[in-house]
Amino acid sequence: MKSALITGVTGQDGSYLAELLIEKGYMVYGLVRRSSLFNRSRIEHIDEGNSDQFKLIYGDLSDSSSLNRLLDKYNPNEIYNLGAQSHVGISFQIPEYTSDINGLGTLRLLDAIREVGIKPKLYQASSSELYGKVVESPQTENTKFHPRSPYACSKAFAYYITQNYREAYNLFACNGILFNHESPRRSENFVTRKVTLSFSKIKNGLQDQLVLGNLDAKRDWGYAKDYVEAMWLMLQQDQPDDYVIATGKTHSVRELVEISAKICGYNIKWEGEKMNEIGIDSKTGNILVTLDRDYLRPAEVATLCGDSNKAKKKLNWMPKTTFNELVELMVKSDLDNVRRSSKSLNEY
Repeated sequence: MKSALITGVTGQDGSYLAELLIEKGYMVYGLVRRSSLFNRSRIEHIDEGNSDQFKLIYGDLSDSSSLNRLLDKYNPNEIYNLGAQSHVGISFQIPEYTSDINGLGTLRLLDAIREVGIKPKLYQASSSELYGKVVESPQTENTKFHPRSPYACSKAFAYYITQNYREAYNLFACNGILFNHESPRRSENFVTRKVTLSFSKIKNGLQDQLVLGNLDAKRDWGYAKDYVEAMWLMLQQDQPDDYVIATGKTHSVRELVEISAKICGYNIKWEGEKMNEIGIDSKTGNILVTLDRDYLRPAEVATLCGDSNKAKKKLNWMPKTTFNELVELMVKSDLDNVRRSSKSLNEY
C-alpha cells in the first residue's frame, strides 16, 4: 500500500486530497498541530469512516525536529505540503508568521527529507498570487513573478527553494501553481465563501447586508475537488516539474455577487461610483451590498488568469467544473447549512 503525508490536512484542499488518496488505496497520514482550537470539521467524516487508511499525526512546519522524527518514522511515498497561512489579506497583518510557515516551513520540510535520507515525491502548493502585478496574460510557468503581498513573497521563496532542492539534491519535488480554487469547504474569510454564505444568511433573514472591498478584482476560479487531482497527477510522472493549474477564464467579484444573489432570488442593481457604490435588490429597493475601504489590500492584484496547457498535455488534466456550477454548488450548500442551523436553534 502506498502512503502519503499531507500537511494542512484539515484545510479545504487537504480534506479533498485525503478523500482522493483513500479512494486510490493509499494510507494517508495527516499532519496536525496541537492547538486549543479543535477545528477538524472538514475531515471528521474521513477520520470516522477510514480508520485503517487515515491517521492524524502531530507535528508543525515551524518545528524541524517534529518533521525529521515523523519522516523517519512513517517514510511516506508521497508528501503534499499544503500547510500554510493562506489568507492574502491577513498576511499584511502577520507578515513574519506568514513567512515563517509558508517560506521557512517549506525549507524545513525539504531539509528534513534530505537529512533523514528518504526518497519521497513532494508536491509543493504554490500560488497564482506569485504573479501579482502581471506582465502578461494569461500567465504560464514561464511568466515572471511580481508578488504583491507578504503571502505571495513567502510563496515565492517556497517555490524557488523547492526548485533549488530538486536541482541540488536530486529530490523529486514539484511546484503546483494553482489559481484560485474554491468549494463549500472554503473558509468563511475568503471572498467567495463570504459572498455565498452572506446571501444565504440574507435569504434566511439572518443578515442584512454584504460588505466588500474591490468589486472589480478578477480571478481565475476553479473547483478545489478538480484541482487536488492535478496535485496527485504531478507525483505520478517519471520526472518532477512545475505546473500551472487553472481554468483559463476570469470572473470578477461583481459577477460572483450577481450570480450568488440570483440563486437566492435577488436581482442586483448597482448605483453609485467607486467606494460609494451599492448593490440594491431591484424588487424591494433594499441595499444588499456596500463597500468598505478596510477590505482593500495595501497593494491590490487586479487580474489573474492562468494557462494550464502544459498540465493538459503532460498530465492529461482539465478542469471539470464551470464557474457558474461552482457558485451554485457553494450557494446551495450554504443555504442548506444555514437552514439546518436555524432549525436546530429554533428547536433548542
